Amino acid sequence: MSRRLVLILAVTCAVAVGNLYFPQALVPLVADGLHVPPGTAALLVTATQIGYTAGMVLLVPLGDRIRHRSLLVVLLTLTGLALLAAGCAPAMPPLVAASTLVGLTTVAAQIIGPLAAGLAAPGHRGAVLGTLLSGSTAGMLLARTFGGLLGEQLGWRAPYLVAATVALILAAVTAHAVPTGTPPPAAARRPYIAFLAEPLHLLRAEPELRRSCLYQAAVFGGFSAAWAALALLLTGPAYRLGAGAVGLLALVGSATLLCTPFAGRLVDRHGPGPVNTASLLGVLAAAAVLAAGGRGGPAGLVALAAGTLLLDVAMQSGTVANQSRIYALRPDARSRLNTAYMTCAYLGGTAGSWLGVRLHTAFGWPAVCALIGLLAGSALARHLSPQRAGKSPTPSGGHG
Repeated sequence: MSRRLVLILAVTCAVAVGNLYFPQALVPLVADGLHVPPGTAALLVTATQIGYTAGMVLLVPLGDRIRHRSLLVVLLTLTGLALLAAGCAPAMPPLVAASTLVGLTTVAAQIIGPLAAGLAAPGHRGAVLGTLLSGSTAGMLLARTFGGLLGEQLGWRAPYLVAATVALILAAVTAHAVPTGTPPPAAARRPYIAFLAEPLHLLRAEPELRRSCLYQAAVFGGFSAAWAALALLLTGPAYRLGAGAVGLLALVGSATLLCTPFAGRLVDRHGPGPVNTASLLGVLAAAAVLAAGGRGGPAGLVALAAGTLLLDVAMQSGTVANQSRIYALRPDARSRLNTAYMTCAYLGGTAGSWLGVRLHTAFGWPAVCALIGLLAGSALARHLSPQRAGKSPTPSGGHG
């Protein structure tokens, strides 16, 4: 893969992921603009997330059935049209409907991962996946800032219209820059409904897929628990800060943009196993550092900043390792493998968010940190168990 192609794909990942997050900053503006309560305006965020979950299940597996370039161009075009419809929506019902379509079609990042895994040389696959993950992280971090600042200056419709333009431009760019790819195998031309059930079959058939799913669900569950409870901690009696403090703390995670390509190179050199070990140990260390943040005061804020940064880096490094492992399993089924993997990760994150808020409400911040440590410790125990030694497939021949 050329550097130019990697850059185009990384930017596409950033834009696709950003479409999930910039509407979160627009809820108050939409409420004022359409004269609805904030709770009603927040439905656009829920609709986008529901659409994205459906897109993961219904569209991402098609990457094994349709040429990647064709699927990517169609999805970006549909995303652009859905964003345009959202930006022109005259009332909440059509805005919610358009937001659902935005979420459904903006799964390009999950198509690009398997595409890049097939194009990259085995010895460079981890580095490429790390760069693409940096693009996705940048989209997640910057999208709220983009939506909030542009929305305040030009109104809530402006971010949708700008995002629509960018998506349509990327559709044209990828149509020319991305290789056509090889035709899908004949085995992929089975009935659509049967094809959608394949991720479940792969989960049963591939132990290494289950292993990666377990690690990511545990780590993402702890990550989501921490961030769901952080707003309660920062606005509570220990700190008494505004909601904007959470956004500023999230910017600390921008350091992961530099760390994930490095983690990818480590995966290429040593295999995913050692990087998983470091990732899970990093989450355990983050839980201990974050626990010190419950004391409040300047020292507590420093602990929260250091702990969230360590947690972000550990999670993203583990993601690179896990994706490198699963993409090496079945080259003909990478999109279906990714569907199974991402679905498990999001289920873990959803459960973590729910538990984090309830543990903080009932027992306080230390209980949240204990949950993070418990999840990481359980995954690490499984990872280091003797029957797992040496069984991780490695794209570059390293020891997993």
